[in-house]
Amino acid sequence: MKFFVFFKYILSFICSFLLITTPAFAGANVAVKGEGDEVPSYVRSNITGFDFHGEDLHLSSIAGAVARDADFSDVDLHGTTLTLSDLKGSNLNGIDLTDTLSDRVNFQKTDLRNAVLVNMIASGSSFAGAQIDGADFTFAILDSEDQRNLCKIADGVNPTTGVATRDSLECS
Repeated sequence: MKFFVFFKYILSFICSFLLITTPAFAGANVAVKGEGDEVPSYVRSNITGFDFHGEDLHLSSIAGAVARDADFSDVDLHGTTLTLSDLKGSNLNGIDLTDTLSDRVNFQKTDLRNAVLVNMIASGSSFAGAQIDGADFTFAILDSEDQRNLCKIADGVNPTTGVATRDSLECS
């Protein structure tokens, strides 16, 4: 168990280092999906209260952004970097956060119902007061205290993946 916790923090450190040293995420204005396909970047932006409902923002960067009370419901953010962002009170209902780097993110009081958070790295993040009914956390890297606290409120089945929230969090 101690090895897993140590490994989790090493992985988080490596990912944070890559975030800082990779030009696409080090304050660049545009992250690139593929040749000629530009995506928005909100690195260190204040996007509090913005409405992104239903948008495709996958592979973009929202690192270091303040996005409190924003609407990210039904948004595709898979592969996105959210490190050090503040999403407190935001609507993330139905969001796809698969394969995201979401370490040290403030998810407090967010609506994560029916969200897909598969393979998400969220070490050092806070989920206090979040709604998680139907969220799928399969293979997500969470702090053990967050995992235990989320298990206390875990309920429902994700409508996209068909995975029960309690199963995805490996609640006993």
